Amino acid sequence: MAARPLLIGVVAIVAFAVGLFVARTLLRPTAGVEPPTRATLFPEPRPLPAIALTDQDGRALDAGFFAGHWTLVFFGFTQCPDVCPTTLAALARTKAALEDLPPAQRPRVLLVSVDPERDRPAILAGYVRFFDPSFLAATGESAAIATVAAGFGVPYAKVALSADAYTVDHGSGIFVVGPGGITAYSSAPHDATVLAHDYRLIVARHGTGR
Repeated sequence: MAARPLLIGVVAIVAFAVGLFVARTLLRPTAGVEPPTRATLFPEPRPLPAIALTDQDGRALDAGFFAGHWTLVFFGFTQCPDVCPTTLAALARTKAALEDLPPAQRPRVLLVSVDPERDRPAILAGYVRFFDPSFLAATGESAAIATVAAGFGVPYAKVALSADAYTVDHGSGIFVVGPGGITAYSSAPHDATVLAHDYRLIVARHGTGR
């Protein structure tokens, strides 16, 4: 059952790597404009994939969720032992460091689960809100998760640990989604100070975010 998401993920990450190369080649720092420290800012925002998910409160979540907002998107799962909690803790500190921005520019944080078998909405709600009460999450059918992950270029695969236990390997980058689409990508390891610094530069380059 994990083979199809793995294949989709592998194809997507190859395409995404090509996209990063093109972005880094074409996007030259503008004179007098500081480039992001770690994030890769795409020359033009990438379109969002088809999205048909369910949020942490059981409501439908589609591409309209991103309209008119800035959102930091991370793919993970609630039983992740290290990368996910570390990243969400960094995102909580990042969000706190950006509270001085105008409301339209402050980011939301969205965790997209790559483990829909175990990550039901209520479980996700308790998990993400442990890190910050405002954090959001999404899950859905396996095919819907695969479509979204492929659109963002995130590989993932279910890995058996024993006859009745498994984990999920997945990409650990953070995506900046603006009103125009997927605007930037920041690779791990994540540091809240760097994330906040890069986020301010990304938003400044793309206007007010309204």
